[in-house]
Amino acid sequence: MPRQCRTFNSTRIEDAINQLKREIYDPDLFRLFENTFPNTLDTAIKWRGVAANNSQEELAFVITGDINAMWVRDSANQIAPYKTVLQNKSDDLASVFRGVINLQARYLIISPYCNAFQPPPESGMKPDYNGGTYSVTPSYDRNIVFTCNFELDDFGGFLQLSHDYYTSTGDLDFFGKFQWIPAVQSIMSASEAMRKPTYGPDGQWIRPAYTFQSQTMSASGTLGNNGMGSPVNDTGMVRSPFRPSDDAATFDFQIPANMMLARYLKSTAEIMERLPNAPKGLAQDMRDMAADIRNAIEHWGVVTGPSGQKIFAYEVDGFGGQNLMDDANVPSLLSAPFLGYLDKKDEIYQNTRKFVLSRNNPWWCSGPVINAVGSPHIKPGAAWPMASIMRAMTSDNDMEIITAIREVLTSTDGYGLIHESVNSFNAGDWTRQWFTWANGLFGQLIMDLSQRKPYILRESFQPFFIDKE
Repeated sequence: MPRQCRTFNSTRIEDAINQLKREIYDPDLFRLFENTFPNTLDTAIKWRGVAANNSQEELAFVITGDINAMWVRDSANQIAPYKTVLQNKSDDLASVFRGVINLQARYLIISPYCNAFQPPPESGMKPDYNGGTYSVTPSYDRNIVFTCNFELDDFGGFLQLSHDYYTSTGDLDFFGKFQWIPAVQSIMSASEAMRKPTYGPDGQWIRPAYTFQSQTMSASGTLGNNGMGSPVNDTGMVRSPFRPSDDAATFDFQIPANMMLARYLKSTAEIMERLPNAPKGLAQDMRDMAADIRNAIEHWGVVTGPSGQKIFAYEVDGFGGQNLMDDANVPSLLSAPFLGYLDKKDEIYQNTRKFVLSRNNPWWCSGPVINAVGSPHIKPGAAWPMASIMRAMTSDNDMEIITAIREVLTSTDGYGLIHESVNSFNAGDWTRQWFTWANGLFGQLIMDLSQRKPYILRESFQPFFIDKE
């Protein structure tokens, strides 16, 4: 894309692309990397500026792609791949990280149960209303909020991006200057409220902190039981009534989102502990919640799979209800090592991985075009290239990685970008031609392989034909 047409230009990204051009031998693979890695910066940094009440507080409004709103989870995942080139706080990209973290912090303080937001008033951009009819507790301002599905991975996404920025730059002062500490307090408060079970010790019903109802044609677009979802037991995990796909959960304790929250609460507690203006005991509270969640996952989230081996369930309710599946959207069970929750050699993870990448997973989509995990967000048979990318990122097997890359390359339908989903039998049947989250993740995969398995980038991914003469 010409520099003048991009929404943000980064010297670091240009240097990385030029470096990879010398390392990637296959022209189609390089072109896809060249298109995808900078895609968020090229197209989705809709506005950058500063807060009205503090000219030092950078803000960045990042759209998800073809929807003019900022999802907390999506924006975190869209920016996260650039940690691979971020080195210090003076880098051009560092301003984008700070701007996204600051704007996410504002949103999480105002409406911590909501997932997607309107442009900030400082931008001068008009709100883009989605036309839906909702009844949500707690209530929210539609001039600020785009949609209010409570998805636990929003908290994990904010904390992960904070971790990534700090790990890359060592910029501790940033986290004590603006609204990061109050945002973490908001996350802790909302998480604690969403840990409460449906019934108290005496059997008394406990009114939930969050309810959601909408007028929709889809059962996964609203919550049952008058907006409260299914009952849950006291487990120590945090409820997530909606999945990372924006679909309603079957059971509210979503294991991958709890894994993500536990991992990044613990790591960002190290930041909180070093801030002189942090409330006393907050860092320890973060560690304690992380430990409680991890223990709860081990107790409630490990179940017996179809093969008789111990695996992680996708969702549970603490009453014995368990949903055995995986969804392409990250956090997923497949992505657990990518999240840093466990080692990819972990026995239960390896058992889970075999289940996820098999017909035992109801959302495994296989065919001549692409073989990958799909999602009930679309339909059966619609594989998500994002899941192929994650499969490669969590594998040490060269052939598995090469096969995943090849399938992603051949499923773009000539657009040179990653689609949301692709019919596993028809590359021309896909959803969303502009999906910056998946594009960035592919770029991150290639950056990862350049360090971990550079010889794979010297492979040819050209189609081969058999001469029948």
